[in-house]
Amino acid sequence: MTQPVRIPADVDREDTVLANLTARQLLILAVTGIVLYRAWSLTREFVPLPVFLIPAVPVAATAAFLALGKCDGMPLDRLMLAALRQRMTPRQQVAAPEGIHAAPSWLTRQATEPEHPAGGIAPAALRLPAEGVSETGVIDLGTDGVAVVAVCSTINFALRTPTEQDALVSAFGGFLHSLTAPVQVLIRAERLDLSAQIGELRQRAPSLRHPALEAAAREHADYLAQLGQNTDLLSRQVLLVLREPLGPGAPADALGASPLAAFAHRRKAPTGGWVEDSAVHRAAEARLVRRLGEAVELLGPIGIIVTPLGAGQATAVLAAACNPDSLLPPTSALAGTDDVITAIAASEEDWPSPQAASPSWNEGHGRDVL
Repeated sequence: MTQPVRIPADVDREDTVLANLTARQLLILAVTGIVLYRAWSLTREFVPLPVFLIPAVPVAATAAFLALGKCDGMPLDRLMLAALRQRMTPRQQVAAPEGIHAAPSWLTRQATEPEHPAGGIAPAALRLPAEGVSETGVIDLGTDGVAVVAVCSTINFALRTPTEQDALVSAFGGFLHSLTAPVQVLIRAERLDLSAQIGELRQRAPSLRHPALEAAAREHADYLAQLGQNTDLLSRQVLLVLREPLGPGAPADALGASPLAAFAHRRKAPTGGWVEDSAVHRAAEARLVRRLGEAVELLGPIGIIVTPLGAGQATAVLAAACNPDSLLPPTSALAGTDDVITAIAASEEDWPSPQAASPSWNEGHGRDVL
């Protein structure tokens, strides 16, 4: 009979190789030691050891500090690389996938002469991971493949009996065992605006048949207004993100994939661009659809309803992720950046609320989420 195995909570922790050190830490320490030993071998004939230790000790201490140190759970070497990458990234970036066009000379001269006589600030093109969203809601990630986003309903795990909890865990474990490619379960929290619901209650209160119902509707509207003024209301949304790399032989994730295999997958075309074909994208989208159908079939029996997001809803989710605290929440009713507007927009009362962008937006606001 099989025995249960306790899995550590930190599943993202790297495996240790030697002396409780990971392969990355051993590589940093080994490379630093080899470089210092090589430098000592070349200079020991004419440089005394105390003199050599003056620069060698700070270098070795810095390497050990970067390899062994952590800041908020993140290794210092990766934090340093992220800081260098952020420092080398242009400060001024604009959304220009077609490239940065030079401004007219008269505008450049008037704008840069008072404050920037050296030529002003040259903006750079903003590169986002998502290059576009198809009509079916599939997100194009460029060379990283394609992805699809689905919204999931939630269940209250704490209110179930132990037998039901075991059944839920087993069913969810079966879904995890069926995964063959990267999957992300994202729980988003956004500010909840109840102004539309409050206005609807106050508008429809006089049309109720009984005065007691009208008074109750107005009282509930006042309660919601007071609740929004005194507390920060949040709306939770559980998203299931499925990603599929291009090509059937592409490495699904970093587990078990060697650097040589990843490098061979990312080969370049003779013209210098990445190898992209419509047939490859269609095959990746077909695999995504199959995996999404499997998620619907495996999670449906335990009460988790998986609903794929359309093109407008997926675009709204990506826009909200890029600008989470916007005064104007992005919805599928807003026009896209490349849409041509040929008619007068509807009034705000006709626009769907952010909670109506997906059918399961407001489901599962409890503490227990599976």
